[in-house]
Amino acid sequence: MNHDDTRTQFRNAMASLGAAVNVITTDGSHGRCGITASAVCSVTDTPPIMLVCINQSSYVHDVLQGNGRVCINVLGARAQELARVFAGMTGCSMDERFDRCEWQRGPLGAPVLDDAIANLEGKIIDSKTVGSHSVIFVQIESIATRDDGDGLVYFGRQFHQLAREAA
Repeated sequence: MNHDDTRTQFRNAMASLGAAVNVITTDGSHGRCGITASAVCSVTDTPPIMLVCINQSSYVHDVLQGNGRVCINVLGARAQELARVFAGMTGCSMDERFDRCEWQRGPLGAPVLDDAIANLEGKIIDSKTVGSHSVIFVQIESIATRDDGDGLVYFGRQFHQLAREAA
């Protein structure tokens, strides 16, 4: 099997791996930016650490690394258009992307999305190069969650609402 066939098969298989949709944001001396990412997961809760995979060819990659502080904004079901905007699907400038919704400055200075169902802000403590991506480890220092709002997952190359059970 050639490299292109393997890549296509892998991408098709990953389309079957449902994942939460997040906007990873940063602000600081290297600038303000954000990017939609689904390759995000918890590593450990003691201390709370998450990993985020970012393509090294994205200019956002170097800004995140340079600032050293990020917020993982977990999107709710109503944020499908915002996910598209921060994925670069709409051609908006970075400033226009941020103008689409309300943000607060988090304790570490990262943009924290008002409408997210969870916000996890932290410092980059390590980064590993794996193929075309960096696996960035973030030690979480500030957490906000909401008890309402449905989730947003990416599955089958489409966004889907994930209903939250009524309390």
